[in-house]
Amino acid sequence: MVRNISAWHIIIVLVVILLLFGANRLPAMAKSVGQSLKIFKNEVKDLTGDDDRDRGAGATTAAPAPDPVTRPAAERTSDVPPPPEPGTTPRA
Repeated sequence: MVRNISAWHIIIVLVVILLLFGANRLPAMAKSVGQSLKIFKNEVKDLTGDDDRDRGAGATTAAPAPDPVTRPAAERTSDVPPPPEPGTTPRA
């Protein structure tokens, strides 16, 4: 489909764009698209730089995961009643 595009097709598309937006708005639109692409490129570069820094740090800076079975005393709630003792009937 792309192989069938000739120079005449491109010229017609450019003329239609010129008629739709006008000659005064086209430079401003091109400038804003250029600025957007520049910002996008910088952000992608920053993200890849963050990944490289994370790989260089390794797992030495990460804190060990807490044990999921035991909870610290600070997390225990005192408003929960204790379980009933064996051999007794629960109160209704």
